[in-house]
Amino acid sequence: MPLQPVNRRSVPDEVFDQVLAEVVDGEIEAGETLPSERRLAEVLGVSRPAVREALQRMTQTRLLDVRHGGATTVRDYRKFAGLDLLPALLVRRGNLDAKVARSILEARLVVGPGVAALAAERGGPALAAQLTDAVDALAAAEDGPAGDVERQLHALTFWDLVVDAADSITFRLMFNSLRTAYEPALEALAPLMAEEVGQVGAYRLLTAAIGEGDPETARVAAERVLRPATTSLISALDALADLPSQEH
Repeated sequence: MPLQPVNRRSVPDEVFDQVLAEVVDGEIEAGETLPSERRLAEVLGVSRPAVREALQRMTQTRLLDVRHGGATTVRDYRKFAGLDLLPALLVRRGNLDAKVARSILEARLVVGPGVAALAAERGGPALAAQLTDAVDALAAAEDGPAGDVERQLHALTFWDLVVDAADSITFRLMFNSLRTAYEPALEALAPLMAEEVGQVGAYRLLTAAIGEGDPETARVAAERVLRPATTSLISALDALADLPSQEH
């Protein structure tokens, strides 16, 4: 898809999103030289400072190779980008990328039990008390759509505590990126996540395993919490991916 004029001026985020979409979709390939700032500003209908800010952001996320006095070339985002790019990859041009969403769900299911096991090794009674409070709040949420969203927020608080207790900066940064990608879709995901966040008993089992310092039970309990919604969401994404071919 060719670049389109941006409707509003001084909108580097929109410039970033358009250029990123071109890179991810392969319209601008890795190794290809970007047009000049002046040319991009003309095509997009924005100021050069807006283009410059967007390109600086892309450089910071390791998507561009800028050589002093030379050309700006595109890098392969799969090899150079970090998790900070994940939210931008999840929704591009206003559309959810089902493949990226699936990868987030798969990563959550793989990583979550390991984080829970570490929390069991490194947590303790104080952590168990905090987790119990989070689960009690989750259990007290009212039924209905608003309650489903509230339960998701309490579940995020629960996992935030677990990640902190795991005492791993790598898992913490991964969690931050996944949460940033996930939170904007809380309301939309509420019906599919209701199955997971409604498992009060499973959350209590996980809390008990962490409090008792039992990493293996914590690992199994965490998978029990995470797998149902993961399976449902992946099935929904697969169905969504099949829609275009059915319509045409």
